[in-house]
Amino acid sequence: MAVKNTAQVIIGGKIITLGGYESEEYFQKVASYMNNKIAELSEVPGYTRQPMETKHTLLSLNITDDYFKAKKQAEIFEQDLQQKDQEMYDLKHELIALRMQIEEAQKKEQEASEQKSLLEGKVNELEKELEDLLK
Repeated sequence: MAVKNTAQVIIGGKIITLGGYESEEYFQKVASYMNNKIAELSEVPGYTRQPMETKHTLLSLNITDDYFKAKKQAEIFEQDLQQKDQEMYDLKHELIALRMQIEEAQKKEQEASEQKSLLEGKVNELEKELEDLLK
């Protein structure tokens, strides 16, 4: 069973205790992300003059926007991965079919070579018989 962890982080200049089943490193990473978003929004003209509730709403909207963009990118990657998996599957089957064709061609080549040897032997016999008849 997972152990519940807590960690103190600084978000927006305030110390906050976060708790959950993630590592302290993860909590610090989340806090860092939040602080970066706050800093990013603070650079937008007029943001600092907004009421705290509006700032929180804008922060939430920005994080939600990042989430949906990341989710869409993950879906695109998943589709791309599935497409590449299908292409790889198709290529493997094509490779197997080509190997089978090569084996069949090699088998026919071997049979043709054996038949050629037999026919060459037959020709030699016939040439010998012809020589004997001509003597």
